[in-house]
This record gives sequence, C-alpha cells and structure tokens, in this order.
Amino acid sequence: MKRTALITGITGQDGSYLAEWLLSQGYQVHGMMRRTSSVNLERIEHLQDKIQLHFGDLLDQHSLTRLVAKVRPTEVYNLAAQSFVPTSWEQPIFTAEATGLGVTRLLDAIREVDPQIRFYQASSSEMYGKVHETPQRETTLLHPRSPYGVAKVYGHYITINYRESYGLFACSGILFNHESPRRGLEFVTRKISHAVAKISLGQQSELRLGNLEAKRDWGFAGDYVRAMWLMLQQPEADDFVVGTGETHTVREFVQIAFDHVGLDWKKYVVVDPAFYRPAEVDLLLADPAKAREKLGWVPECGFEQLVREMVEADVERLGGKSQPALRRAA
Repeated sequence: MKRTALITGITGQDGSYLAEWLLSQGYQVHGMMRRTSSVNLERIEHLQDKIQLHFGDLLDQHSLTRLVAKVRPTEVYNLAAQSFVPTSWEQPIFTAEATGLGVTRLLDAIREVDPQIRFYQASSSEMYGKVHETPQRETTLLHPRSPYGVAKVYGHYITINYRESYGLFACSGILFNHESPRRGLEFVTRKISHAVAKISLGQQSELRLGNLEAKRDWGFAGDYVRAMWLMLQQPEADDFVVGTGETHTVREFVQIAFDHVGLDWKKYVVVDPAFYRPAEVDLLLADPAKAREKLGWVPECGFEQLVREMVEADVERLGGKSQPALRRAA
C-alpha cells in the first residue's frame, strides 16, 4: 500500500525539500497552504504535477480536521509556522497562535480522525536561547529568548504531551539552523548570499548586518529533511536534535561568501545596530549523537560548500555567470 504524507508549510524551504524526498521514496504527497492574496509556489513549481495541494490554516481547527479526514495520511509533517524571529517581536500574539497553538490544533485533528497517523513537529534550536550547556542535546534546559522561541517550546511540549497522554506516534525534531538556495530573503544567510551576488554584479554597494560574532550551527536543509523522515520510520516515537555539531560565526559566513566572488568583505559590510536582536542568542551548537546513533543520520553537505552554493544560486538568479559544478537544486 502506497504511503501518504501531508506536509503543512509545503511552500517553504523545508517543505519543498521534504516533498522531493518523500516522492523519491514512493509516497503520495499532499501539501497544506494558507489561502492568501499572493500564494508563492516558487519553491514547489517543479513538483506541482506530482503533488496535491490543499488550503488549510493552523489558526482554524475545522480546516485542519477536515483536511486530515480528507487526505487520510499515514504521516503528517508540521513545518508551517510564523518562523521569522524578528517578526515574532512585532507579532507575538500571532506567532503564539500559529507556531504554538497551531500544533495543538493539528495534533487534536489527528487524535480525532485517526490516532495511528504518525506526526512530526518541527521544533527549533531557538528553544535553547540563553544556553545552559554547550553543545545542546535533547536533555538541555530550554530558555527561549524570543516570542518565536517561546512558541516553539509550547509546540515541542504539547507534542510530547499528546504522545504521553494519548499514545500518538508524535516526534519532535529539534533542528538547528539549516539553509539552502531556497531560504527566504528575510533570513540572514540568504540576505548575505543575495547581497554578495548583487555586489559582485555591480547591482549593490554595501551589505548592512547586525552581530557578526553570533554563532550558529548551520547545515543544508536537504540533509535535514531526511532526518525528519527517519524519525517517523522508527519503532517508537522520540525526539532528536539535528545539527552538524560545528559552529560558525556570521563573520565566517560573510567571508566565505565574498571570497567566492573574489571580493574583500571588509570593503562592503557595514555593522548596523538596528539589526541587533532585543535579546541575542550568542551560541547554538548541536550535539547530534543521538540522531547519528539511533537514526543513522549524518549531514552530507559541509558549511563552506553550502555557502558557496547559495552564492552561486543567487548569482545565476540575477543573470550572472555561475559555476554549475557547485550547484545543487535551487
């Protein structure tokens, strides 16, 4: 029997890579998206004849229950959220509703329709916030430093609660930063790669950034969706940290990106206090030992390769000359 997956947030970076992976594994893939005035299907344009799309909203319980009953998936991947940290300061209530309570609504839809459905919740390293130990693992104390992080903590614990209270096969993947050429322009990594491409082509003169010393554990999104899938193939539901186990500063990301196009980053980067967070998260570093041992998961794309591929993709998008040997699917 062909397995069926429902992906919320299928139009996003992770949703598009996950859809590709599940199709390669022989799944029938359904995606949920919000009905808005401007639906952006750019990331899944190449998949539209292979997947089925439905309208639904994490703020609307009825739409979720109806969708789960209609699709009858064997697996549900909840990737939808208000996922941009700076926006969570401007819209904390909406972030709590979508990123936090939205998880409860979806879990309850599964509980009502078919408790045998396997559920994946996209948790986040932002839940660690003010870190209490380094590296961070599944047992590390959570101390979020943004409304987004707080909402993700709620979603994480309600997933555990439904697993323990109702016996649902419900997993959380605590994913550290994962990037790709499909990353939104509002995220710092894509902001950098896009600006570097424009500067190299003479279309921009400077790049304004906040804290260059902020450290992150950055990986390739295409690697991380495999970990999501592996979690739902296990005999028992559990939570896993997913990351590279390496940390790099924003400064390193900038340097590699500018080096790739043969430019000195110091001539173009301006540190602007306006881009500092109200409460900064300084060091996020994963301990992915459990995922390695229990899931057999290891990342395949290294940090420098990731940065170069993101710059290459943006150079090509802007009409410049790319180096195809470096390119993955953008």
